[in-house]
Amino acid sequence: MEFHGGPAQHPLSGLSWRAMTAADLDAVALIAAVGFPDHFEGRDCFENRLALNPAGCFVLAGEDGEPHGYLVAYPWTADAAPALNTLIPAIPDAAAVMYLHDLAIDPSVRGGGWSRPIVERLAKDACAAGWTALTLVAVNDAVPFWERHGFVVADPPGMADKLAGYGPDARYMVRRLKA
Repeated sequence: MEFHGGPAQHPLSGLSWRAMTAADLDAVALIAAVGFPDHFEGRDCFENRLALNPAGCFVLAGEDGEPHGYLVAYPWTADAAPALNTLIPAIPDAAAVMYLHDLAIDPSVRGGGWSRPIVERLAKDACAAGWTALTLVAVNDAVPFWERHGFVVADPPGMADKLAGYGPDARYMVRRLKA
């Protein structure tokens, strides 16, 4: 299962998306620390998400297998976001959407078109599984990035309180999926 990046040629053009494994977790935690320095989540958080929904966890890896990016997603409750750096005991019974928890690309390989193929694959898989939307919390002024991937800012009642721990620029975003 490989999902190659876009047409841009890059020094590490041999990268492709593959399923995340437990052996990738140390590298994923390091990439997260670089990509989200103000939103710490430890290795145990990524291990927890991988255990909850392995089908929604991917790494962007080179031929040597070393991760240079990752995507983590899992079913979640609509109009909600899990607290940062917390372990989740189970997928909520009221899960109604696929929550894109994180997408991070190492700075050394950014700009290679790597995000689009995995976001589109997630959307396709989520739609096929019957989920009506992808949701996420945009941080680090990433709203324009996510808008280019089909997400729109949503402000359901009470969302500001739920996003308080994510920082002042955090925005809840939704991408509706078509069957």
